[in-house]
Amino acid sequence: MGTASTHAAGDPSASSRRQRRLHWGGGWLLIGLGLLGHVYAAHAMGGSRVAYTHHVLGFGLILVVTGGLIAGVGYRFWRSRSRPTLLLTIGVIQALIGLWIALAQ
Repeated sequence: MGTASTHAAGDPSASSRRQRRLHWGGGWLLIGLGLLGHVYAAHAMGGSRVAYTHHVLGFGLILVVTGGLIAGVGYRFWRSRSRPTLLLTIGVIQALIGLWIALAQ
């Protein structure tokens, strides 16, 4: 029996597990950054309850729409990709939209 490091080095699935974890974490991080862009934009508008509500609901709507589109396209044309990769793609889109919304204010 080898040590854990020799098993990880010889096991090709260990690197794919690490990459999958990075995709999951990166996707959630980018989605969080997108939400922060919306929250910052609400703060820049004056920070009223209505501004926060509209921006957070707008973020949720954009997440549902872009997530549905990316998941649908991914299922149709990108079946070899895993769910974490699709989440990372959704996260990138959310981060870009959040940045755009924040800079628009």
